[in-house]
Amino acid sequence: MSNDRGEQPTWGHLNEIPRVCLDGRNLRQSIAAALIVGTVLFLINQSQIAFSGQATVATWIRIGLTYLVPFLVSNFGIAVGSRRREPR
Repeated sequence: MSNDRGEQPTWGHLNEIPRVCLDGRNLRQSIAAALIVGTVLFLINQSQIAFSGQATVATWIRIGLTYLVPFLVSNFGIAVGSRRREPR
């Protein structure tokens, strides 16, 4: 949970993870990571095919995944880092 002081939200139960990942600050961070890393990977792996006009539907699906994977990895990192630990 976040508090009134503007601290990052945390979670203690799995059903709270979407709220943490969709928090404005976390969502902006994940989107930025996806755009930067995804673009680098696109340029390395798919740009020649896409820019030559030879891209198939499968190529465009791979390009989409090239951006989706860093977005999901960023959210995984946010979830791991924001878990609320219960006192023992």
